[in-house]
Amino acid sequence: MIRWWNGIKSSWHHSFSLLWLMVIARQWVSYTEPYWLEVTTAAVLLTLTFAAVIEILVPVKMIYRLLLEAVTGVYLTYRMILHYGTYVPDPWLPGLRERLPDIMSHMTPYIWFALGALVLLLLSSWWVSSKPRILMFTGMNIAAFAALDSFTSSILWQEVAWTVFAGMGWLVTQHLRSFQLHYPRGWTQLLKYPFKIAVNVAIIFSLVIITGVNMPEVRPTLTDPYTAWQEWNGNGSGSSGSKTAGSSDNGSGTASAGSTTSGYSTDDNNLGGGFNFDYSPVMTVTADLRTYMRGETRSVYSGTGWSDDNPFTRGDLKGGVVGQPLEQNKASKVQTRELKQTVKILGGNSYPVLFGGLSISKVNSVNGADTSSSLLWRSEGSELLWESVENSRAYPREYVLTSQVPVIPIQELNKQTYEQLYGGLDIDQQYLQLPGNFPERVRELAEKVTAQGKTPYEKIALLQQYLQQSFPYTNQPDLSRRKSKDLVESFLFEIMEGYCDYYSTALVTMARSLDIPARWVKGYAPGEQAELPDNLAVQQGGAVLNNNYTITNADAHSWAEVYFGDYGWIPVEATPGFTAPLLAQSEDTAPQATAAPEEEQTRPEQVEVNKGTQEQSFHLKIWIVAAAAAVLLAWAGFLLWQRRFTLRFFLQRLRNGQPLSAVQKVEAETARWVRYARRKGMLKEEHETLRESVDRWSHERPAASGNLTALLRMFERAKYSPEVIEDKDWRSVYTEALRLRKSIKSGK
Repeated sequence: MIRWWNGIKSSWHHSFSLLWLMVIARQWVSYTEPYWLEVTTAAVLLTLTFAAVIEILVPVKMIYRLLLEAVTGVYLTYRMILHYGTYVPDPWLPGLRERLPDIMSHMTPYIWFALGALVLLLLSSWWVSSKPRILMFTGMNIAAFAALDSFTSSILWQEVAWTVFAGMGWLVTQHLRSFQLHYPRGWTQLLKYPFKIAVNVAIIFSLVIITGVNMPEVRPTLTDPYTAWQEWNGNGSGSSGSKTAGSSDNGSGTASAGSTTSGYSTDDNNLGGGFNFDYSPVMTVTADLRTYMRGETRSVYSGTGWSDDNPFTRGDLKGGVVGQPLEQNKASKVQTRELKQTVKILGGNSYPVLFGGLSISKVNSVNGADTSSSLLWRSEGSELLWESVENSRAYPREYVLTSQVPVIPIQELNKQTYEQLYGGLDIDQQYLQLPGNFPERVRELAEKVTAQGKTPYEKIALLQQYLQQSFPYTNQPDLSRRKSKDLVESFLFEIMEGYCDYYSTALVTMARSLDIPARWVKGYAPGEQAELPDNLAVQQGGAVLNNNYTITNADAHSWAEVYFGDYGWIPVEATPGFTAPLLAQSEDTAPQATAAPEEEQTRPEQVEVNKGTQEQSFHLKIWIVAAAAAVLLAWAGFLLWQRRFTLRFFLQRLRNGQPLSAVQKVEAETARWVRYARRKGMLKEEHETLRESVDRWSHERPAASGNLTALLRMFERAKYSPEVIEDKDWRSVYTEALRLRKSIKSGK
C-alpha cells in the first residue's frame, strides 16, 4: 500500500495533466452530443473516464495499463449497447462463442468511437509534456471551437471558456513540476504549505473568472479572416439595406450584392441577391413556448417576388381594441393552446406590424396601457397592423399578446385526401395565384417530386424534403449562374443555392402549381435563449426556467404556410437548418412539441437536448461565478484582517493630514477603551482624572482591576514619561484592552 501511494505521489503531475485533458475532451463530447447517438456519447465518456482513473490509480507497466484500458473500453461499450437497447441478447444462442460474433456486430461502430477517443486521450497525454506544447495544444482547441462557433449554428463560448480554464490549470501544473525538478529543496519546503499554494492558485483563477464575467461587451474593431477574404473576393459588406424575410435586390444576375445586411424588409417585390448577417438585437420575447414571430403574409407572386407588399391595401381591416378578442378564422378540426407573449422592442426601429405567434387572439396591453387607437386587424392573414403617425402614435416599445397556437393532429391530417380537405370549400384564389408566364418546368418538377404522395399533406412533405436536401444554404448565392427572369426557376435549376426567401417562395409556388393553397409569410425565427436575473426567471416545478429569448436581425426569416381545409393554416419550413416549433397531436397522445410535418424525429429531440444543456450551463455558470466571488471575498477579508493595525488609524490620519505618532496612537486606544467602559456603565465624571476613575472602577469591578491598572500605567507612561514610545507600545494597549473586555464580561 505504501509503495502504491508513493507511486501515485511521484506521478502527481501526470494525474493533473490527465485531469485538464479530460476537461478539454469533455468539451468536444459536449459539442458532438447533439449529433451522436446517446449510446455513442455514453460509451465515449465512460471509456475516457475509466481510462483516466486507470492511468492515475494503477501504476503498472504501460503495456499492462493499455491492455486494461482497452478491455475496459470494450466492456463499457458492451454495457452501453445493452443499457440503451441497441443490442438484445438472443436467448436461443447457447454460449459466449456463439454469441460473440453477434455481440461484435452490434458494437460496431460504437466501439470504434470509444477506442478512437481513448487513443486520442493517451496520445495527447504523451505528447503534451512541456509548456510550449501545452500552449500549442490549448490554442489549437480554442481556435477550433472558435471556428466552429463562427461557421456553424453551434454556440461554443462555454466550451472555449472551459478550455481556457483547463489550459491555465495545465500551465500551473507544469510550472510546479518544473520547480520540483530544478529546485528539489525548495519543493520540499513548499510542500509544508500546501494550503497556501492552493489558496494562491484559487485566487488567481477567481480573479480571471470575475474579470472575464464582468468585462463589457465591445464590438470587434478588426475584421475576422473569413469576412476579410470575402471582401477581398468582391463580396464585401456594407451598411445599408436588409435581407432575409424580405429583400430588395433587382435580381439582374450579377454577383451577390454584399452591401445589404440581414433584417426585416418592407419591400418584397424583388427577392434574391446576397446579404451579410447582422447580429444586432431587435426584440426580446418572454413566453413559455418558442414560436416563429409572424409579421406579414404575401399572396401575389410576380415572378421576381411578392408584389402585394402594402399591408394596408391587401384586404378588409378592422380596428383592434386592446383587451378585446380579435376576430378569428378558426379551423374546426384543430384544438389550440393559449400562449401569452411579452415583446420588448430594442433600439428605435419601427415596423408596420406587431409580431406574435400564429394566431394572435388578443392584445393585452401596448406600452403598459390598455388602450390604443393605432391597432388594425386582418383576420384573413392573421396580421396585426400598426398605423403609426409621427409624433402621436409612435411604434410601441413593449406590448403583450395572447395567441392561440394550433395543436395539429398529424396522423389524422396525413390521411386526408384532396377531396376530403378541399371538396365543397370555396378556396380563395389568391392562395392559388401564379403569374401567366410561370415556368412550366417548375410545375413539372413539383409533379415529379410529389409523384409518390397520395394526399396533399404527403405532397407538401415531399416538396419540403426535396428543397431541404437538394439545395445548400448560403447567404451569398452565386448569381452569376442565373439566366431565368423567374426567381423560383433560377433558384431550382441555375443558382441551386440560397437562403430562406428562395426556399419559402419555391415551396409556396410549387404547392400552388399542384392546386394546394399556400401563402408566403415573413417575420422572425424564435431567436436564442437569453440570460436573466433570478427575479425575472419563471419558476416551474421548483426549478428556475429561463423563458426569455433575444431576437436579432440575423433571425429575420420567411417561411410558407399551407392551407389544409378544416385543419387551417400550418407553417412549413423548407429552409435547411431551420425548424418550425409546432405543437403536434397524434391520435392517441397528448400535445407535444414537434418540427414541421416531414421533419425527422431527431430534430425536436436535439432542440430539447440543447435547451437542457443551456439551462444546465446557466446554473453551472452561476455556481462557478459564486464560488469565485466567495474566494475573492475571503481573500479580501484576510487582507483586511492582516492589515487591521495599519488601517486602524486610517480616518485619524486623513483628518490630521499626516501619520499619527506612537503617543497619539496610545491616546487614541485609551479613548477607545474608555468609551467601551462607559457603554458598560463605568462612567468617567467630568471632574475626575483618568487615575481617579480607574481607582473607583477597580473597587466597583474587582475582576477588571488588574487590566485597568495596566492600561492606566501605559497611558501615563506615554503621556507624561520622557521615555520613547514605539509602535509596540500602542499595540500593547490594544492587547490589554481586549483582556479588559473579557474581564468585564466574565465579571458580570
